[in-house]
Amino acid sequence: MNKTFSALRHPNYRLWAAGALVSNVGTWMQRVAQDWLVLTQLTQHDGAAVGVTTGLQFLPILVLGPYAGVVGDRLDKRKLLIGTQCAMGALALLQAALVLSGTAQLWQIYAIALLLGVASAFDAPARQAFVSELVGRQDLPNAVALNSASFNLARLAGPGVAGVLIGVIGTGWVFFLNAVSFAAVIASLMKLRVDLLERSAPVPRGKHQIIEGIRYVRSQPRTVLILAMAGIVGMFTLNFQVTNALMAANVFRTGPDAYGLLGSVMAVGTLLGALLSARRRSARMSLLVAAAILLGVATIVAAAMPSYLWFAILLIPVGLCSITFLNLCNTIVQLSTDARYRGRVLALYMAVIQGGTPIGAPIIGWIANSAGARWSIVIGGFAALVAGVLGVVALTRWGEGTLRDQLRAVWTARHDEELARKTNDGAGSAAAAAERPTVLNTPVTAPVPEPGKSGTVDTGDSAAAAREPLKN
Repeated sequence: MNKTFSALRHPNYRLWAAGALVSNVGTWMQRVAQDWLVLTQLTQHDGAAVGVTTGLQFLPILVLGPYAGVVGDRLDKRKLLIGTQCAMGALALLQAALVLSGTAQLWQIYAIALLLGVASAFDAPARQAFVSELVGRQDLPNAVALNSASFNLARLAGPGVAGVLIGVIGTGWVFFLNAVSFAAVIASLMKLRVDLLERSAPVPRGKHQIIEGIRYVRSQPRTVLILAMAGIVGMFTLNFQVTNALMAANVFRTGPDAYGLLGSVMAVGTLLGALLSARRRSARMSLLVAAAILLGVATIVAAAMPSYLWFAILLIPVGLCSITFLNLCNTIVQLSTDARYRGRVLALYMAVIQGGTPIGAPIIGWIANSAGARWSIVIGGFAALVAGVLGVVALTRWGEGTLRDQLRAVWTARHDEELARKTNDGAGSAAAAAERPTVLNTPVTAPVPEPGKSGTVDTGDSAAAAREPLKN
């Protein structure tokens, strides 16, 4: 099978991906409907209220994330996911009932957002770690990328469909359709062939397991760097569901259909980025740093666009850079983590990438109310630049070259991957790498090496002797 879709050779992954795609479409529809409900029906275009709603939904993962990781390492992940998906479906149904009955109040939406966050706090790390059980370590990088492609294909359809449906049938029915969509992923989980799952041994109960996970992360310098960069970007940059709503309603004075379209246009970029990630044969720290910097630049430029059309167009590169950054964070963390700690490490990662939202989203909403929606986006762009500079400084101190050297490593890696694909084996990449000195271009195996050594996690077929198979 084409290496871009190698994970699909696993029947369990195909079943899981189909159910997740349907559910993800519903989830994106609900996000648009929830923000529009708060912004235009329950408040008078209050950006801070939208930020608080978003923040409450992500607060539990910040508080419960480390404990959720321990639970994910201890329990059967498939059964845990069935439980969390049922809980989220029930909450979506409750939200639909409140809106359709005309009794919805802002505090009720806040409460439901918080409860959704609790369910998501246990769902997210288990779902991310479960992917390795579906496909095994060899196809994990491709599965991570295809998950992103599926999620962003849903993002491409969900917001646009939601925008139209809000205008035609109202937000309440959108919430109801999302509740129904959870049946797809629950059914797929129940139909998986348990005998084909590549399960890791459950971690027995013990004391100080959260502290053990934190200590393990502290012993991995690159994981610490990724968490720091992801925390900055997650807190201030990845608040597009807030900033897009504010730009659509307050700057361009458009309706829900135009707001939903912004999400779909942005998903064009994220889907493209996810498909490019699926073709990538290695995950490199240098490319991660470059993605953060480019995300910052693209976000700031988008904020300056004078019209709705140009703002929408600029969201395409913003989406591409953001998903490239997130995919690389996720892939490097998963591939470089010992299986015994994977649930706890991914929980910390999810707590950082999403847990900063309760802090960042209200701040972004306050900035939008005080200085305007454009400035809320600019601040997010500068945050991504700060994360990129932090990465440059760290890699330089670790003796891995200047920014120019690191960008050169990205270019040479791309050349090697193209050559390997043309020759249909890994020999081309290995030979090309041997012909010239490279930076961050030596394949390594888990765990990630100490600072000063190669920063590449090789996930392709190049250098077969060195290939060590390593969470919406």
